[in-house]
Amino acid sequence: MTKQKNDITTIEDIRMLVDRFYTSVRGNQQIGPIFDAVIRDQWPKHLEKMYRFWETVLLDNHTYFGSPFPPHAKLPVTQQHFDTWLNIWQQTIDAHFRGPKADEAKWRAEKMAAMFLSKIEYYQSTGKTPLV
Repeated sequence: MTKQKNDITTIEDIRMLVDRFYTSVRGNQQIGPIFDAVIRDQWPKHLEKMYRFWETVLLDNHTYFGSPFPPHAKLPVTQQHFDTWLNIWQQTIDAHFRGPKADEAKWRAEKMAAMFLSKIEYYQSTGKTPLV
């Protein structure tokens, strides 16, 4: 029997999505080591920040305050890394959720990945440092 998939509507949904997503990320041979090298033993802190970020973005409950790009500015990543990240994100959503917020989560991640990659490539090619 197939479990019915609901939309992303609560902080509990966000927590489950983020937890499952990062479990998959950490197990991925291409991007897992990059995340582990940066986050090291700070995973609980990072996950809490991601809960707040996605709660703010998807549920319009403003619990995240900060600039998401600067911590990513100097990562050694390319389009291939972002494609992997997006694929894991979309698979995680599709496995657990269905609805307008689930679709929005995928759309927002696509836009964010494109913007982050563009900025990372700019900083890699110019040697400039992003504003914090």
